[in-house]
Amino acid sequence: MAKVSWRLLPLIVAIYFVAYVDRSNVAFAAFSMNKQLGLTAYVYGWGAGIFFLGYFLFEIPSNVVLHRVGARRWIARIMLTWGLVSALMVLVTGPASFLLVRFLLGVAEAGFFPGALLYFTYWFPAAYRARVVSALFLAVPGSNAVASAVSGALLRLDGIWGLAGWKWMFLLESLPAILLAPVVLVLLTDRPTIAGWLAPEERSWLEDELAAERRRIEGVRRLTLLEALIDKRVIGLSLVYLTTTSANYGITFFLPLIVKGHGFSDLVTGLVTAIPYTIGIIGMILWAYSSDRKDERRWHYIVASLLAAGGLVVAASESTVVSIAAMSVAAIGIYGSRPAFWPLPTAFLTGTAAAGGIALVNSIGNLGGFIGPYAVGWIRDSTQSYEAGLFFLAACAALSAVLAYFVVTPSIERRDGRRRLSSGPSIESR
Repeated sequence: MAKVSWRLLPLIVAIYFVAYVDRSNVAFAAFSMNKQLGLTAYVYGWGAGIFFLGYFLFEIPSNVVLHRVGARRWIARIMLTWGLVSALMVLVTGPASFLLVRFLLGVAEAGFFPGALLYFTYWFPAAYRARVVSALFLAVPGSNAVASAVSGALLRLDGIWGLAGWKWMFLLESLPAILLAPVVLVLLTDRPTIAGWLAPEERSWLEDELAAERRRIEGVRRLTLLEALIDKRVIGLSLVYLTTTSANYGITFFLPLIVKGHGFSDLVTGLVTAIPYTIGIIGMILWAYSSDRKDERRWHYIVASLLAAGGLVVAASESTVVSIAAMSVAAIGIYGSRPAFWPLPTAFLTGTAAAGGIALVNSIGNLGGFIGPYAVGWIRDSTQSYEAGLFFLAACAALSAVLAYFVVTPSIERRDGRRRLSSGPSIESR
């Protein structure tokens, strides 16, 4: 498993890192872009969030295609198209073109994240998945931290060759996705059965472990794609993820503007904004390790979500130091909840049902990426303050904890001949 991890995880994390930069760097462009394009906080919130509408519409078919044609070719295709669309931001001239390109970026990227989660089920038994998901999610606070510093610096290119600094930022930060697409075609391996870099006995052991896991799940009930899409456990998890994602992206797209409001320069704003994300990385790793070690998901998720809610409430403080410290606590909670959440769907889904079910949870959940920025933008324009917006995001995180309490019910299941507590959704037939 160490060999598999070192071979696959760095590349997947690098891809998600680049993807997250390209979806969230608009928060730094907003410093000058909003004024040049005539975007209000309300319209900017629409543009930040409309990405997720495109994502929502195309995510399930994209993930089903990935399951059928293989992750290597499909992820390379996703990367190439999203890199090209991200570069199109240099052609944006007003609100209409801004909204259009942001929507198309969501369409282009649709399917990568749930595809990565599905890909992990081809390679990693359940006992490893919280740590694997945490490795993937290193890209989220990590990309936010790096993008905060790099994007702030790229904005200083303003005026070179007649391009605004925010256009330089979009152009240069789109290149890694385009350049990594051929790397994926060369290095990514679709399944263990064709992994020439594993010894025959290693391939055999891994295939046996994964096959035994599928038999245990399907021995209770094997869901079809349609059954997975209407399963109440899948719908429940989608609602849990919707609320936490609303809190997450409300922060992602407005934190730089909130920090900028304290009077910092673009460069200092980027560096200060990186602090909560850096601390969030540490908290997420520790949370994932604890979740896997204790084989417990439910309370790890609930406690993390409540921690996020508390941090967001305190972050409304007018003190810069208190606000950044509280936002760091919120980042620990938001990112720490992810490794506890994403092993849950694969506790009862396999094959095409897993492809569709994971995509549905993520697509519905990512509508929160529209709700959060939209709501914060509307509240900001209505109240001329971000305070009420932060309270709204805190309420979303708290509601996610409440929903998880009822949706993620503990159950006792038999694995490998042992009685073992599993805190995922019950997999008994209902």
